[in-house]
Amino acid sequence: MRDIKLIADENVSWRIKKLLKDWDILPVVSILTNQRVSDHAIWKYAKANNYHILTFDEDFTAIQNLLGSPPKIIWLRTGNLSTNEIASKLLSLETEIISFLLDTELGVFEIT
Repeated sequence: MRDIKLIADENVSWRIKKLLKDWDILPVVSILTNQRVSDHAIWKYAKANNYHILTFDEDFTAIQNLLGSPPKIIWLRTGNLSTNEIASKLLSLETEIISFLLDTELGVFEIT
């Protein structure tokens, strides 16, 4: 098991979990059974359960600026990519992502 625990927000396909089998990824749909979940609810759940947030949503960076971290944000700024392409990109950056999650100073990791 790697040191990567992520909540994938609603804009990240739940299928990412199958592609990143060694990562602990919790799709948002798993939290509240297909209901719309607010960004603040995701933030609170991540903080309470030691997860970080994988998102396309810039709003999470605003929440982090207000509340600080944890949780940390992995912000996907890749544009339109398939779930397979996103998973490949994340895997190619795995070492950097682990270092980021362990760093006490950084709060947002941008992936372009």
